[in-house]
Amino acid sequence: MGLFNFFTQEIAIDLGTANTLIIWNDKVVVDEPSIVAKDIQTGKVVAIGRKAQQMHGKTHKLIETVRPLKDGVIADFQSAEQMIKGMIKMINPGRTLFNPTLRMVICIPSGITEVEKRAVQDSAEHAGAKEVYLIHEPMAAAIGIGIDVEEPMGNMIIDIGGGTSEIAVIALGGIVCDKSIRIAGDDFTSDIEEYMRRQHNILVGERTAEQIKIEVGAALPELENPPADFAVRGRDLMTGIPKEIMVSYQEIAHALDKTISKIEEAILSALEMTPPELSADIYKTGIYLAGGGSMLRGLDKRISDKTKLPVHIAEDPLRAVARGTSIALKNIDKYPFLMGR
Repeated sequence: MGLFNFFTQEIAIDLGTANTLIIWNDKVVVDEPSIVAKDIQTGKVVAIGRKAQQMHGKTHKLIETVRPLKDGVIADFQSAEQMIKGMIKMINPGRTLFNPTLRMVICIPSGITEVEKRAVQDSAEHAGAKEVYLIHEPMAAAIGIGIDVEEPMGNMIIDIGGGTSEIAVIALGGIVCDKSIRIAGDDFTSDIEEYMRRQHNILVGERTAEQIKIEVGAALPELENPPADFAVRGRDLMTGIPKEIMVSYQEIAHALDKTISKIEEAILSALEMTPPELSADIYKTGIYLAGGGSMLRGLDKRISDKTKLPVHIAEDPLRAVARGTSIALKNIDKYPFLMGR
């Protein structure tokens, strides 16, 4: 078995719209933005991940930056394949003697279609995987949070990522009811871009809007520990000259209000579909939040106020799904819900 292990590399991939994480040997070895920079003339990849993100919005006409995933699924097949290959190479860049056989567990949104599922499997196989297993994101998040998913106990998980928000009720190692909406962190970012343009007549790029979201993003206009105002630089739409303005968290809370309301509606809709015995369990256990979107200040309190249920945020929400995927990889035989070949 030792020799087999030497020739087989087991990796868990959280293939996200915004970030891709790879866990190998229980360690997060790759944590990079899901973005690729390509040479337009040759189609060759110039940069992947963080380096490509630094180029985003700043390229000249011979280089383009591509985000291969949109709404949690592969939108650009070729770029996705190149991105997965490049990120796998980051695991151990020194090894050139032989390429080990890859066994992968990749997490996917619960609302994904068969065609989209096939695209993920094909991309992984083209990137060198011999065995590919798929796991739904809410299930991976639940395992990553530390919930015993095999128990006959209902747990509600909400995973707010970059492209999708996954809401699922889990019991007995399966998803009882789920709601997957294509509204998540990316929509928060575009709301901020739109708000800055409409309210302040200032044009900001995607990266700046993302920075605003991280620094002063909020779901409630009143917070106990409010962040300081943030200086935003962009282009004045009236004069065309660069300018700087200060933005407060109350403004951002106002800008994100409509999008957060849509997520709240989806949560209420998922609760309505839940069987009564599981509803009783959820009343006791509450709701668990994971994913980068759950780090938005005051979001847990806002959801709690809306549902009248306790809301818990995962310990490391950004990595909860990746951690769960890694645990599933080690227990492939134990978890029948892993979708393999």
